[in-house]
Amino acid sequence: MSSMRGHRVGHTVPVAAPAGVVYGVLADAARWPVLLSSHVHVERLDFDGDTEHLREWEVTGGGVRASRTRRVLDARSRVIEFEQRYAPGPGAWAAGAWSVEAQDTGRCLLTLRQDLPRDGSTGTAGEVEAQVRGRLERVRRVAEQWETFDELLLSFEDGVLVNGPAELVYDFLYRAGEWAETVPHVDWTSVSEDQPGVQLAVMDTCAGQTGEPARVEAVRLCFPHAGRIVFKDTRVPGPIAAHAGEWYLLPTESGVRAGCVHHVLLGQEDVARALGEDATLADARRQVREWLGRASTEALGLAKWHAESAVCRLR
Repeated sequence: MSSMRGHRVGHTVPVAAPAGVVYGVLADAARWPVLLSSHVHVERLDFDGDTEHLREWEVTGGGVRASRTRRVLDARSRVIEFEQRYAPGPGAWAAGAWSVEAQDTGRCLLTLRQDLPRDGSTGTAGEVEAQVRGRLERVRRVAEQWETFDELLLSFEDGVLVNGPAELVYDFLYRAGEWAETVPHVDWTSVSEDQPGVQLAVMDTCAGQTGEPARVEAVRLCFPHAGRIVFKDTRVPGPIAAHAGEWYLLPTESGVRAGCVHHVLLGQEDVARALGEDATLADARRQVREWLGRASTEALGLAKWHAESAVCRLR
């Protein structure tokens, strides 16, 4: 690959957060979908303590791009080197390194360098430079909230036990384009699937605090053989800043457990605007848990009814 490398792009930004915190954000790739706006989903394929291999899905240019990434993590020097190959063709790739340099107390310098292929398969020098600056800014912005991470981040799960075929539960969850006709909190929806298994969904819902319609846009990655639909909201109502998760099916001795996992990042500056001047982060956590939990539980209950009623009709 080194023979194909051409121009190198690199930039450094100051970050008002400890070097260890910034390195932790970069190292914890599984949390990128809720921390970094460009990432839809990240799966770790293997890790030996130093080198890891990832599958990544990112929003780019109005679409979704998948890639496989090899990363070498050096926690002592706070350097992460990476090589990334994009699907579907073998030619497009990116390579480079993140590095974090500690400064005075609670501050650091974050650098990202990226090599530009000679064939231009990942964009022009100007496009790659803009990409580098954008990634640095996204990491800086989220890392500088580190003191309130415990209050801003929340994860939770809801589930139901289904006495019916997993395929029918998955079918209901997959056909989100029909939810306006079947799910009470969904007023309108539009779902397109230009790439197999990659859905772009737009929904008007009334699952918020006031019951007023709120538009949500999402990317959904569908894995039917694994019984999973991973999602990342790309447009969310306040006080939510980011929302990602997955619908899953898990066979058990008693039937099929159908569940939904949510990972949420709250927008601290949006709490008062969305919930009122007296609202606190604790209020926002409680209400967002209630809103999203109610919506996913309603959809899961209908998926359960869809599967179990079909079984009853066949008997």
